[in-house]
Amino acid sequence: MSTPVMTPVAVDPFDLPEVLGSGPVTWSSIDALAGGHLVRGVLHASDDRDVDCDLLAVDQAYPAPVASEAVRLLVHQAWRHGQVHLMSYDERLTLLVPGTSFSADLAMDAVGRLAKALGAAPSSFAVHLRLGG
Repeated sequence: MSTPVMTPVAVDPFDLPEVLGSGPVTWSSIDALAGGHLVRGVLHASDDRDVDCDLLAVDQAYPAPVASEAVRLLVHQAWRHGQVHLMSYDERLTLLVPGTSFSADLAMDAVGRLAKALGAAPSSFAVHLRLGG
């Protein structure tokens, strides 16, 4: 699995499509969780709009760091306050979370925090995970 190669750009949740905060949304993984630090996925909104949305565990440091120290600090601060840090890598919305890999619980927690950032009830979001390696 490759590491994002572009410089990240901060994303304001208010700049995301309004439909993500106003109806049912499903985040579906394209990749299996399988211990990787990057899980590609897609948000599917109630109006059939898809938004590329990946999960990135920012503490992965080998063979190279996936995030700068400054970004890691922002991610850990946001997480500690019940939020998720949003950035765009290669024009893909990315939810940045502490850690080096993903479990089902961590993926669901990140998507739930995205729902809150959008002003939506977490219960309006569903998570569809791909199994396998």
